[in-house]
Amino acid sequence: MKAESILQAGDLIFSQVGKELRIGAPLGLGKPNQLLNHLFDRVSQDPTLKMHLFTALSLALPQAKTDLERKFLTPFSERHFGSNYPDLKYVQAQKSQKLPPNVRVSEFYFQSGALLGSKDAQRDYVSLNYTHVAQSLVNDNINIIVQLIAARTVNGKTTFSLSCNTDLTLDVKDLMKKNGRPLMLVGVIHPDLPYMGADAEVGEDFFDLIVDSPEVRHPLFALPRTSVDDVDHAIGFHASRLIKDDGTLQIGIGSLSDSLVHSLILREKNNSNYLELIRDFPSLHPHQVDSLPLEHGLFEKGLYGTSEMVMDGFMHLRKAGILKRLVKDLGENIQRYLHGAFFLGSKEFYQWLSELQDQDFSGLCMTRVSKVNDLYDENELALRRQRKNARFVNTCMQVTLLGAAASETLEDGRVVSGVGGQYNFVAMAQELPDAHSMLLLRSTRTHKGVRSSNIVWSHGHLTIPRHLRDIVITEYGIANLKGKSDEDVIKALIEISDSEFQNDLISIAKKNGKLSLEYKLPSSAASNTPEKIFNFHQQNRALFPPYPFGSDFSSTEQNLALALTALKETSHSKTALLGLLIKGCCVKASAYKSELQRMELFEPKTLKDHVFQRLVLATLEQKIGGKPWEK
Repeated sequence: MKAESILQAGDLIFSQVGKELRIGAPLGLGKPNQLLNHLFDRVSQDPTLKMHLFTALSLALPQAKTDLERKFLTPFSERHFGSNYPDLKYVQAQKSQKLPPNVRVSEFYFQSGALLGSKDAQRDYVSLNYTHVAQSLVNDNINIIVQLIAARTVNGKTTFSLSCNTDLTLDVKDLMKKNGRPLMLVGVIHPDLPYMGADAEVGEDFFDLIVDSPEVRHPLFALPRTSVDDVDHAIGFHASRLIKDDGTLQIGIGSLSDSLVHSLILREKNNSNYLELIRDFPSLHPHQVDSLPLEHGLFEKGLYGTSEMVMDGFMHLRKAGILKRLVKDLGENIQRYLHGAFFLGSKEFYQWLSELQDQDFSGLCMTRVSKVNDLYDENELALRRQRKNARFVNTCMQVTLLGAAASETLEDGRVVSGVGGQYNFVAMAQELPDAHSMLLLRSTRTHKGVRSSNIVWSHGHLTIPRHLRDIVITEYGIANLKGKSDEDVIKALIEISDSEFQNDLISIAKKNGKLSLEYKLPSSAASNTPEKIFNFHQQNRALFPPYPFGSDFSSTEQNLALALTALKETSHSKTALLGLLIKGCCVKASAYKSELQRMELFEPKTLKDHVFQRLVLATLEQKIGGKPWEK
């Protein structure tokens, strides 16, 4: 069947499936927002209908929480996402606690931090390893999948591509057929979605309904390229020393992944400076690495990527000539440099994917998450041979002194994001020879002006158990935990923690009998301070830029982003705000005219805007004006 409008598609779906829709929709980019919004509206307005949506990573436009944020975000959002982007209505309803009683949304992964305040979303969260989701959807009796797809016509023949989301659709379709379950599969064509070949390419008969509507012309949801700060750069630099040539790489998304990719490219393209960084700053050398070989050479044979998520970092590694190790795809005489399960990234990334040709195109295979995230199928031995010298790199929120990690849930049980594939890759690292799981961790966090350690004695909701402990990296170095005793693990983690918290960590470990009373902190670990990180990067600022891969912000907006972030961290304290207000009165508005004009604050008309102007001036002077580091 075919539909030429969203309304027609909705009519066909209800006529085929009935009054109760149990919908599977891809995570991230592959959601057909307009169709989902249409179905949501129809069900919301008709109590005889029901809709239960099973999905993950529901991308939503950024929402300002204050007047200052609104002044910054609104013009940027309209420019970056377009004025007609169809934001998901069920997400808006979740956030405002207004989901209709006949609509339910079950997600296994949230957009990071977006739904902490939604009781509906928190109650209906489903904690699953990524590789278990397909079977879970079958068990939940979904009766329809809706997905954005790409189309291509060559010599009069049209073929289709699952593009950004091969991850679950292929597995779910096969499992439903195997179990004799009915399933309606709906593909919604988006003209700008990159056409991916290999396992992503399917025929028209793959779908029960194809929607080709002129309504679906909105910009693809592109992640803004954000900054990488000094702490992130330090962590990425340490991590880059563990990536072995002729190896395998998995990475996630975010500033910590960007920092690793940047340092890998620095190692490849500017090796002399990379070696100088190692030699000149011995106090920042990774320690507690024991038998781990530290790398510093060029990528002569290159890396092969296998990652559930394909993002900008892999594009940059490919362009830099690093992502070039080829493996023979299973059952085919085709060589690949990258296998992925879904992709999400910047506008530049989508453009790059759309323009791939020859080996760049054929060597990138979007495929099933079951193929990427584990080893256990009929091709296990071949998969093991492919994934030599593997480094599975992920981030976490906290690590306990016994080596367990919390990556997605707060102490009170609220879910920040989700397990996703992290557990899969951490466990896989234990199964492969010469492989390592690398968890990247900022050693501290600041909440409402209070600094605390992210290396803790315990955590109530762990993602990775301590029996899978391996490598943990903070801005202060590398801790090799694999196969170590509890006491040695504790020592290694204390020695890469922030000095402000080391004595407390030592005390609690000794109190609980896990650390010898004779233990003393080595002098090499006694100066783990933010000042050291700042000074390291201040002297090498040209090698560690805040936007290593460019920015979707203008130069003026980049300055404002830094300033507004600093202001947000101060906003908890009336005393701190008063101090900033006083400092702002000593800064001339003309010094930051473009920034103030961008915020409509250069010529303030109200008392509130006068206060905003002075606060923004103070933080701009602090972050942009070359002021020294202040704790």
